[in-house]
Amino acid sequence: MSIEYTPGPLLDAARSTPTALWNDSADPNELRQSISFGGVGATCNPTIAYTCINQRKDVWLPRIAELAEEMPEASESEIGWQVVREMSIEAAGLLEPIFEEHKGRNGRLSMQTDPRLARSAKALADQAEEFSGLAKNIIVKIPATSVGVKAIEDATYRGVSINVTVSFSVAQAVTTGEAIERGLKRREAEGLDTSTMGPVVTLMGGRLDDWIKIVAKRDELFIDPGHLEWAGVAALKRAYQEFQSRGLRARVLSAAFRNVMHWSELVGGDLVVSPPFAWQEIINKSGYKVTNRIDVPVAPEIMKTLLSIPEFVRAYEPDGMTPEEFDSFGATRRTLRGFLEADQDLDTLVRNVIMPQP
Repeated sequence: MSIEYTPGPLLDAARSTPTALWNDSADPNELRQSISFGGVGATCNPTIAYTCINQRKDVWLPRIAELAEEMPEASESEIGWQVVREMSIEAAGLLEPIFEEHKGRNGRLSMQTDPRLARSAKALADQAEEFSGLAKNIIVKIPATSVGVKAIEDATYRGVSINVTVSFSVAQAVTTGEAIERGLKRREAEGLDTSTMGPVVTLMGGRLDDWIKIVAKRDELFIDPGHLEWAGVAALKRAYQEFQSRGLRARVLSAAFRNVMHWSELVGGDLVVSPPFAWQEIINKSGYKVTNRIDVPVAPEIMKTLLSIPEFVRAYEPDGMTPEEFDSFGATRRTLRGFLEADQDLDTLVRNVIMPQP
């Protein structure tokens, strides 16, 4: 694939720093443009699939009808997930040359395990292994829950490159990063190859921002609201420091963008940023001069505000929560519920194709 690169801050960061850009969508048109910005990865899940179908109804609605004919006993969910598979394979093909160039570290397409399997570590690991086999450059998302931690280690041991998701805290990032490390070491102890595996650990900074704002409103806290925009950035910087000091091989990934700081404050780190394409366009048109800021601490007055909120302290400290507490963390429950609702939306879309209203 011949790439015509688009000048701008994103390309500058991609060329002058180790910070990798991944696109938070599997839409092929957006992905091609993101690659021109220096993008080297992408993601797909039921929410993204639902959006992509609506953006390309001429392609995907007829395909859903065909799948219903090809799979006469399949449920709406099974047909919807087959669409997710096909979208992911298409996007993975666009990224394959980058995968080869980067020897597995980048050039990957993220697929998300079905959130309805979240109570079973074996079911999550089994589906992760299946998804990993769809294309050589697939990376699979498993949630950072108490069950997910077990599935992450097991799937890594099986040779699956993992992208940890539903993760909002330093404790979740460190715990899952260590689970990946255990899986890698188990493979290596048996003489199994890990050289082309490229695991990442997502910290959904914007969703942490969202949750801390909800907590501040709920608890009627009298604080500077602008300081709350920094919660995710502070956690991402702390997680990155912990990964470096602990020698964890997985990279931190910044996702769930709410402001440009979820990119600009992390530039310079050997990590991944995964903004939606709309944010990439904003950044690339900005004229921003790329500056390495990963090691620049969040201002003391902002940290003083954030550390006065017990729920932020839980998210910020590496031992702020146990794996069992991950499950009841507000951001975890909100996000898992959102993913389950996205599955239902995809089911409804399929239903409207195969059984339209009379």
